[in-house]
Amino acid sequence: MKIICSKSSLLTGVQTVSKAVPNKTTMSILECILVDTTNGEIKLTANDMELGIETVIQGEIIEQGTIALDAKIFLDIVRKLPDNDITIVTDDSYKTSITCEKAKFNIIGKSGEDFSYLPEIEKNDCIVVSQFTLKEVVRQTIFSIADNENNKLMTGELFEIENDVLKVVSLDGHRISIRKIGLKNTYNNRKVVVPGKTLSEISKILSGDMDKDVHIFFTDKHILFEFDDTVVVSRLIEGEYFKIEQMLSSDYETKIIINKKELLSCIDRATLLVKEGDKKPVIIDVRDTSMQLKMNSTVGSMDEEIDIEKEGKDIKIGFNPKFLIDALRVIEDEEIVIYMVNPKAPCFIKDEEQTYIYMILPVNFINVD
Repeated sequence: MKIICSKSSLLTGVQTVSKAVPNKTTMSILECILVDTTNGEIKLTANDMELGIETVIQGEIIEQGTIALDAKIFLDIVRKLPDNDITIVTDDSYKTSITCEKAKFNIIGKSGEDFSYLPEIEKNDCIVVSQFTLKEVVRQTIFSIADNENNKLMTGELFEIENDVLKVVSLDGHRISIRKIGLKNTYNNRKVVVPGKTLSEISKILSGDMDKDVHIFFTDKHILFEFDDTVVVSRLIEGEYFKIEQMLSSDYETKIIINKKELLSCIDRATLLVKEGDKKPVIIDVRDTSMQLKMNSTVGSMDEEIDIEKEGKDIKIGFNPKFLIDALRVIEDEEIVIYMVNPKAPCFIKDEEQTYIYMILPVNFINVD
């Protein structure tokens, strides 16, 4: 095989597919990126058997062939080469030379025949969203997935399609994030759970361009994202997702309208007194037309007051400040509405149309006035 391509094109391609290279594996071939030029285009592929990414880059094919190259070494070499055209040549014994200007690297590759190609996905069932929309909806929900693998379903996000609405849901046992997006067309109803890792990696690759689309295809076991010159295939998480409708009560005893930026800044300041690893709640005391926020820790204490509009009862309630900050950071509205029932029940931050809903469970605190 012999190809010539620009450094920028090759680097972008290698960085894109590297996101599907596993950190640890017993199969050394999975630590490689496949370079395949047999179909008249330069295709790069990586696959960890759960997530696979394939991208096509521009360049000149002088001699067709395939080679599997160690992803880390390949990426490091390309990254450090001069900004000029790169020539890659392989021979029958998989020796590979990578040349750019006066720099030349020789490395040993592996046979492309041993590489696991991406699964064939029938492209029948498909929805279309803009790259901007998908990137945003992942950013606005991904923080609520669970880190640990104890409950596999919590490590993914629910994609639920009903007619012309896509609903994306994540939860970790302490909070729920929901975003609803209007689609341009009407589709068959469908529910799938997509691994958080997949969505996190895709959102890094997406340009976020409003004018560029992502085609999303579904099968019983896989989801496929197609955009620009890139294809991402991921296994779905099997099992039935949680019945979240039962958790979303519309009852409330207290309704607050508040400036989002003021509240976010105030909670942000309160966390200055919290050492890493400390689980200190921010205590919110709602009375009449003001909300008082208090933080007590081993470092010191802070209290601050914010003007609000209130309907209903006074309430004193504690929250993990990080959970509030995560939700507030991704809400674009200038004013937000918070609904609360009592100090033991979850609070809801949602807009009137319910295009977003953030549910956060309160935490217990020692009442010191």
